[in-house]
Amino acid sequence: MPQAHSRQHVFSNFVSTLDGVVSLQARGHEGGGDISGFNIQDRMVMGLLRAVADIVIAGSGTLEADPRHVWTPDGICPELTDDYRLLRTALRKRAVPLNVIVSGSGQIDLSLPVFTSGRVQALVVTTAAGAKHLLKRKTPPRLEIRAIPRCRDNIPPSSILNAVGRMNAGKHILIEGGPRLLGEFYARRLVDEQFLTLAPHIAGREYGDGRLSLVMGQAFPPGETRWGTLADVRRGASHLFLRYTFRR
Repeated sequence: MPQAHSRQHVFSNFVSTLDGVVSLQARGHEGGGDISGFNIQDRMVMGLLRAVADIVIAGSGTLEADPRHVWTPDGICPELTDDYRLLRTALRKRAVPLNVIVSGSGQIDLSLPVFTSGRVQALVVTTAAGAKHLLKRKTPPRLEIRAIPRCRDNIPPSSILNAVGRMNAGKHILIEGGPRLLGEFYARRLVDEQFLTLAPHIAGREYGDGRLSLVMGQAFPPGETRWGTLADVRRGASHLFLRYTFRR
């Protein structure tokens, strides 16, 4: 991972079917596990990227899809807990990455493990109205709430990066979803790298079924699509692990 001395380095990680589906959007099956087939190598890569990240960002929809989750390396691949810990020590990073949840409305459950387990420091980036809603409830001790002024709904990615920058947690920032949040970052050309696991199956779509692709809520016109440069390809059985770089 490039050194990020002067500015933040933003990278994303997703798993997709061969036909581009990243979420089945079926109750109890919204997450990436159903897409990868709970592949151990995919979980290893997810844990590895969290291990090199200073900050992990997820949207409220991702939290809702997996409410018991905490975004730590061992939270996704406990088999390599000791290895991840040694890596973070070698990289002189804090024990775990800062967990950031983005929610425009502030309609999130502050009793969930990411806020109350004590395993991570957490930050909620929200609007002024969202912060007002959240502050009516008891705030867990390791949670901070940052309101973005003059913002009613969608929070600009630059404001999210500014908010996490003020936490002084580090400059390697991993985005784990969802597709709408990632789409906002791509629209503003704020993604440096994309890690993508290609799982060997076809999910299909019905018209209007709500199944999600890697980027949602953004449609780039001809001449303005986002082109990446292939930096690495790895194979694990029939899964492909791809790494692309993008110009900011």
